Amino acid sequence: MVKDIIILGTGGNSIDILDSINEINRIDTTYNVLGFLDDDLSSQGKSIQGKPILGTLSDAKRFANTFFVNGIGSEYNFYHKKTIIGKTILSTDRFETIIHPTASVSKMSTIGRGTVVFQNVTVASGVTIGNHVIILPNSVISHDNLIGDYCCIAGGSCISGACSIGHSVYIGTNASIRSNLTVGSECLVGMGAVVIRDVLDNTVVIGCPAYVLRKTRD
Repeated sequence: MVKDIIILGTGGNSIDILDSINEINRIDTTYNVLGFLDDDLSSQGKSIQGKPILGTLSDAKRFANTFFVNGIGSEYNFYHKKTIIGKTILSTDRFETIIHPTASVSKMSTIGRGTVVFQNVTVASGVTIGNHVIILPNSVISHDNLIGDYCCIAGGSCISGACSIGHSVYIGTNASIRSNLTVGSECLVGMGAVVIRDVLDNTVVIGCPAYVLRKTRD
């Protein structure tokens, strides 16, 4: 049965989600994309790639028997991702997991609801990925990692084996994390950072090797 689906947000990640769904449908028609929801009032009544912007996030409850997927989340608002999705007042089971056909995801791993895995991502064995995570192209999630809810993992990142990543973490483009480390919740790992020691909650780290720049927020 084809599922109706709506994408939250209208930014680049959301458009890439549409592209991923289109690629899934090329193999087997699985989804009917109804359109987008976005809180930017200036976008209302417009369309993107032929799909209409149907309202704001709070309008999600109007769409019965419809699934959703979230594309909102960047280095500027990643720690608000839970709150942003909460505006929909939807239960977790209303969110669909989207995995691009070119991604390699081990059958021995678990992917949460509402999570998006983009092109050429590798998810190795024994990995547990939470709900509402987005993993951008060419990232590597090595064996036995635990990735918390609401994380954003940017393109080309590499998380070595047996790491624990808290909730609402942003890992920047081409960042690397050494094996057996813990990165706390609401952290930002900067672009190209090389993390060789544990990172405490609510911390921004940058550089090679990574060092503490500041708190994520006061």
